[in-house]
Amino acid sequence: MSSPITSIPIPAILEIKNDVIYNLEEIVEKHGFTKVLILFDDFTYHHYEKNVKDSFTKTKVDTMTLEANLDINDLITKAFSLEVYDVIVAVGGGSVIDYGKYIGFSRQTPFISIPTSASNDGFASSNCSLLINGKKTTVPAKVPYGIIADLTIIQSAPTKFILAGIGDLMSNITALYDWDFEESHGVTHVNAFASMLSKKAVNSFIRTPMHDIQNPTLLKELVSSLTMGGVATVISGNSAPISGSEHLLSHALDKYAEQPHMHGIQVGIATYIMAHVQEHRAERMSKVFHRTGFFDYVKTLHISKKDLSHAIEHSHLMKPYRYTYLHEEAYREKALQFLEQDSVLQDILE
Repeated sequence: MSSPITSIPIPAILEIKNDVIYNLEEIVEKHGFTKVLILFDDFTYHHYEKNVKDSFTKTKVDTMTLEANLDINDLITKAFSLEVYDVIVAVGGGSVIDYGKYIGFSRQTPFISIPTSASNDGFASSNCSLLINGKKTTVPAKVPYGIIADLTIIQSAPTKFILAGIGDLMSNITALYDWDFEESHGVTHVNAFASMLSKKAVNSFIRTPMHDIQNPTLLKELVSSLTMGGVATVISGNSAPISGSEHLLSHALDKYAEQPHMHGIQVGIATYIMAHVQEHRAERMSKVFHRTGFFDYVKTLHISKKDLSHAIEHSHLMKPYRYTYLHEEAYREKALQFLEQDSVLQDILE
């Protein structure tokens, strides 16, 4: 008996180029959308709303600002108080992208993601991170109908956002090794195509020249690779192709650290640690983080070794249903030992 062919949703629009945000009308018209709602956060509203709206000449377009820290009930109320639109677009950082994604999902309306930084892969994923009873929770939604990355805007974002995106992307390496580890312990099944796509995404980025992280070629590669990682999670039906022990460590920092930092930065540090624990591509990891200035930036953050140590010890509690390297005590001990002995970590942590 033959196996059924898997059908997965992937974005119908993928535009990664300079000043593409002002070409939005042509893109939505091409896909038959005649009534558009564009969502902004405070920052993007003040910087881009007027010019983006003025770039529309024929299509009906409304704009709206969404405040920070909305919870899921606020979003549901907001979603069902809206008129009917052909497409919902969100321009901004992670929060407004997640809000737009969830509103589009709730109203069964196509959603276009326009990230203003490449700090993580959330702009391309099918999930969103929302507040539920005061706690950030991963909520299912749908993969965006379209992804539009304006390289001019992403290039102008502070360097820390690009470094965070690099940290998040490099975690594909350790996540995939964890996924194989889980399968070898009978906990899960690795989807070969999702694994291949995630691996190709990070390998494509690694081969990019890294002398200037604001170079458009590097940024285009970073956005493309993060997008491929997001699609890999749609294929697998879970986050395993891009999220393993290193993400558990970051989640533990979010929960226990006195001063948590950006997701991609924490994930990048955790990825460096886990690559050495797994003894897999650690040298390549070191080269990327040195060449891009990732380690230099981390040094300015005054991150506590004590916080990292506590996060390692409690990492396995973040997702008890998974079985990564950090779910075994021997590997947590190895991570703790590496934290105390590695010369790079001694230099960049406090």
